[in-house]
Amino acid sequence: MKISLKQINKLAIPALISGISEPILSITDTAVIGNIDINAIESLAAVGIVGTFMSMLIWVLGQTRSAISSIVSQYVGANNLEAVKNLPAQAILIVTSISVLIIVTTYPFAKEIFKLYNASNLILDYSVTYYQIRVFGFPFTLFTIAVFGTFRGLQNTYYPMIIATIGALSNIVLDYILVYGISGYLEPMHIEGAAYASVVAQILMAVFSVYYLLTKTSIPLRLSFPFNKEINRFTGMILNLFVRTLALNITLYFATRFATGYGKTYIAAYTIAINLWFLGAFIIDGYSSAGNILSGKLFGAKNYKQLVALNQKLIKIGILVGVILAIAGTIIYKPIGLLFTKETEVLNQFYSVFWIVLIMQPICAIAFIFDGVFKGLGKMKLLRNVLLLSTFLVFLPILYALDYFNFKLNGIFIALTFWMIARSFPLLINFRKQFLPLAKNS
Repeated sequence: MKISLKQINKLAIPALISGISEPILSITDTAVIGNIDINAIESLAAVGIVGTFMSMLIWVLGQTRSAISSIVSQYVGANNLEAVKNLPAQAILIVTSISVLIIVTTYPFAKEIFKLYNASNLILDYSVTYYQIRVFGFPFTLFTIAVFGTFRGLQNTYYPMIIATIGALSNIVLDYILVYGISGYLEPMHIEGAAYASVVAQILMAVFSVYYLLTKTSIPLRLSFPFNKEINRFTGMILNLFVRTLALNITLYFATRFATGYGKTYIAAYTIAINLWFLGAFIIDGYSSAGNILSGKLFGAKNYKQLVALNQKLIKIGILVGVILAIAGTIIYKPIGLLFTKETEVLNQFYSVFWIVLIMQPICAIAFIFDGVFKGLGKMKLLRNVLLLSTFLVFLPILYALDYFNFKLNGIFIALTFWMIARSFPLLINFRKQFLPLAKNS
């Protein structure tokens, strides 16, 4: 079974489109909120702070997608899908139950949570308001993510693309209506409107996820017991990815905390820059998703020669996409800032760091491609260890050192660049060491 570029793109391009739905939700909120007439900088800062915290929650618990995709794709490769048909419903029950627990434990303490991010005064008030609405979309988001993982395991990224597109478009329309209002019909809701728009979009995505999974696949959503024999492996993957994602979010927490500490102008500029970084990451992640899907299938089939060939193709494609993103960002360097805000001080800070975000893109490509491949292989423990080391031995020491020398936002994004380097090369070395000999002998 030889993997062609056409097969890769057939999975990667829909995955790319569905993958950018979450950053588009945040970017839409950022762009719309950044252009309101009242307290735009404070509102923009609050969206950035809450967006970072929400991303942490989604990434920590949203790892069910990778775990489900890995297991299902390996069983597809081994032509034994029937053995794991009841696993997705059980996984969805676990993750949505945890999401309800998250709402109960964070909602009453929102103010205390965002004080940890250095938020204060009006920024703190807006952060609490925005979060206490948006958090109710959390279970629907995790439900949708788990369904996406099931589709990916089945080698299908088309329906997740449709679902994500519906969510993104509905969020954009609702953002404009609810934030700015409709003259004579609806009063502007400002930051609250952006939060309600996101929640409605997340509910719509969950509803369409149910529809497509039940009508387009043979996977049931009705719970059946006893637990699937793979539930222990699934749980082990989730725990390793949980620790890994906590390390990832420690990085984002410190980056956001330092930016907030520099002042409202800095956190507003950081919010724009980091959301554009997330957008670039999710675009590249389309090919990472293809790596996840196909590597799991090839690994399940023990086709190591094609697994190595797939990896080599994905690296080349990923770097090319990263370079294209960097060039595109350079061309629209000035206009892209004006899309989010007209505040001169915020724009000056944004323009001073955006070039680092662009340089990072090819480096990010390597890291994200290998993340996807190793998730497909089920090597979650290795991914956990690499991210722990890159966070605590690379990112944090560099961040504190550059802060000492007053690099401010530049220091944050330089530290993030070295963090991505430290994430990518150990995985590259490990893959070659493990699978090149197997490919030669197969």
